[in-house]
Amino acid sequence: MYMWKRSPIASNLISRFTKSRTMASVDTSLPAKPTGAAADFAAQHAEEHALKLYGGWFCPFVQRSWIVLHEKKVPHQYVEINPYKKAAEFLALNPRGLVPTLAVPTSSDGKGEERPLYESTIICEYLDEAYDNEKEYGAPLLPRRNAPKDVYLRARCRLWIDHIGNKIVPGFYRFIQHTPEKDYSLEDARANLLKQIETFAKELGDSGPWFLGDKFSLVDIMLAPWAKRLFLIDHYKPGGMGIPAEGDVWKRWGLWFDAITKRQSVLDTWSADEMYIEAYKRYAEDTTQSEVAQATRKGQKLP
Repeated sequence: MYMWKRSPIASNLISRFTKSRTMASVDTSLPAKPTGAAADFAAQHAEEHALKLYGGWFCPFVQRSWIVLHEKKVPHQYVEINPYKKAAEFLALNPRGLVPTLAVPTSSDGKGEERPLYESTIICEYLDEAYDNEKEYGAPLLPRRNAPKDVYLRARCRLWIDHIGNKIVPGFYRFIQHTPEKDYSLEDARANLLKQIETFAKELGDSGPWFLGDKFSLVDIMLAPWAKRLFLIDHYKPGGMGIPAEGDVWKRWGLWFDAITKRQSVLDTWSADEMYIEAYKRYAEDTTQSEVAQATRKGQKLP
């Protein structure tokens, strides 16, 4: 059973957050900064730097990018924004106004005009390719060599990254946004998400906990933020996730799940649990106006 203990700081933030809901829309009243370990990591990267990650603490797509920066120890500046209160200077950089946005210096000395990148998978691949000195930034997160085996593994990683983005992630939102008025049942939403996770779990390597066995990769990172958020379904939805306790596939999933939720880069980019419970309440009630929630509501592809 998942257990959490509310910290005094988190309790104070929740109190302020709850009161502010009477003065602002549900979405715009989100606490303005990360808490817990994520607050510490953000503080370590608060100084001015040419490479900037613009993000929101509550956003799983942002956490993907943040995990890559942490894994590769890339010097950067983290800039917390509220995507529902988009500042003019941020919109000038990225008119779409979405997080994560990576501001990239384009000159060879790293001090030139900043150009934006967005879409979390693109940002993550960019960071892995741009910071490729293994002595300084560690092992690549996608197979990098051009031997036939490596080319195949790289393509296979992208295939299962696509499965995560187009099957598991939408299934998570369809499940957590279920309400009795929906034209599908809670049981259908649960069965769909479990099916997509099981399909992924069957592909996990057998030489270690990760997708590639003993090698941590972008595939693991792409799913990590939603793995951490599965407890929200247990918290808000009757019957919870309902992950089977028996079966080789589900035992293999459990090995991966335990490893990813204890990975230091995942823990260091995670705010206090209570903050997510409060932030995702609007998803559980299907009242949030985020672009992801609206797309889920309409049965459309996620932005």
